[in-house]
Amino acid sequence: MKKTNLTLSLLALLLPTGMTAQTDYRPMEDVNKVVDLTLDSLDKAKTARPVAGSSRRGTNPVLFLVGNSTMRTGTLGNGDNGQWGWGFYAHEYFDENQITVENQALGGTSSRTFYTRLWPDVKKGIRPGDYVIIELGHNDNGPFDSGRARATIRGISATDSMNVTIKETGVKETVYSYGEYMRRFVRETRALGAHPILMSLTPRNAYEDGHVGHVTRVNQTFGLWARQIAEELNCPFVDLNEISARKYDRMSEWKFNYHFYLDHIHTSAFGAQLNARSAADGLLECNHPEVAALKRMMKAERPTTGVKRQKGRPVVFITGDSTVKNTDRDEDGMWGWGSQAATIFDTDRITIQNSAQAGRSCRSYLREGRWDKVINDVQPGDFVLIQFGHNDAGNELANGKARNDITGTADSSHVYRVRTDKEVWNEVVYTFGWYLRKMIDDVREKGATPILVSLTPRNEWGDGEKNKWAVGKIERRNDSFGRWYRDVVDQTGVEFVDLHNITADAFDEMGREKAQEFYKKDHTHTSKMGALLNAQSIAKGLRQINSELSKYLRP
Repeated sequence: MKKTNLTLSLLALLLPTGMTAQTDYRPMEDVNKVVDLTLDSLDKAKTARPVAGSSRRGTNPVLFLVGNSTMRTGTLGNGDNGQWGWGFYAHEYFDENQITVENQALGGTSSRTFYTRLWPDVKKGIRPGDYVIIELGHNDNGPFDSGRARATIRGISATDSMNVTIKETGVKETVYSYGEYMRRFVRETRALGAHPILMSLTPRNAYEDGHVGHVTRVNQTFGLWARQIAEELNCPFVDLNEISARKYDRMSEWKFNYHFYLDHIHTSAFGAQLNARSAADGLLECNHPEVAALKRMMKAERPTTGVKRQKGRPVVFITGDSTVKNTDRDEDGMWGWGSQAATIFDTDRITIQNSAQAGRSCRSYLREGRWDKVINDVQPGDFVLIQFGHNDAGNELANGKARNDITGTADSSHVYRVRTDKEVWNEVVYTFGWYLRKMIDDVREKGATPILVSLTPRNEWGDGEKNKWAVGKIERRNDSFGRWYRDVVDQTGVEFVDLHNITADAFDEMGREKAQEFYKKDHTHTSKMGALLNAQSIAKGLRQINSELSKYLRP
């Protein structure tokens, strides 16, 4: 094997920029510009990461994840800084009664440092029939012999190596090429009777040559090298980089950016979920015989609303809270206006899907996956009505039902340690306007029409003492949610139905005493008659703005 113990300074002189050589001994540039100190706390990391194989259920196989911070962010991997690795969500795509997913990744590791410092312990838990996904390369840069000392030799050479002495510790080490480390992962996994799967890196938050709409790929470096090793060893390969990048290419620049958090390499929960889905997509599309059994243990279906489409008819999806969808059964009970949607829409020409849920804010509706069900079903030509607000205010940012947003419409966020009676987790919370913009952007990306609907008015009236509304007039929240709705309209140009003021105008005209018949049990929830009035206000608002959806209203 060809070796060298040349110093880095001498190597730089011998291999100037642009020189072609079989092996380039210059370290890779750290394009990520991220200081990741996780590996400096190995003792803590070993207590945080699961003991290899400890997730195994009976004789079932285990899917081990080997990677860096893009797979497991931070030592604890719990999103305490707003960053998440895709390994946290990978289990969602597998039947845990057949196989468990074990995230052995650790931030800050390169193929070299993971192989030398963590891989020996991981191998102790691997059994015949298990699977090992290997996705490394983001940290194969920087110095060879100082600091993090994690760089590998560029390329896939099997014959080149470098003897180094770590300056700070005096430890001697032989450094190999990136491809050689990947060979060793593959060969050693197979020697244990398990199945290796190589994956290319997750995309960075960068556009190719600054061209918005085409995300930078790694298909000339690590993506290429991982693919070459997979072909050489007949190992399954998933081009995670390309699969995720194609999804990013379809996004607006704003949406692309919020899939990352704090820097250009580490993902937010949104980005981690996208990469986990891409990894699952890639496995399902892979035709290599070694993954055939694994694919049978996967859950391929996406969550949906269960809408029943009829040919030639668009769908109007309705999202919101209990003022949109309530129990909707008892004639003398509480009703949401979505229950009366069929009184205003011509159901011979359009399908109604009421996907609202009582007690939800836009934040909790999104967190619980309810928005994903809607957006997975949306098709070009559909309409999505978005109405939140009643549960987005209060004192439950990080406790209780954890549903309040940050007030306003700024493009800002904060990481909260959320504590409820049932669980504790870290969550990035955004402003009310941010959540609305996200929903609007998601719908447009699917080729459908989003329509913002202001929240219903509450049964509170001005009395000259306890509140600021005019005496004898119903509440108007035009200085808070009303203003924020309009701010989002100005920012996005979205269609807007001002249900809040349309219904409030109707109540002011009929008077406080008569208006009591339109509410039930409290000041927020409507009776069936109140739900019908709000539905009629929706129809009125759609006609006022000449929405395309108004063409599907009943005469």
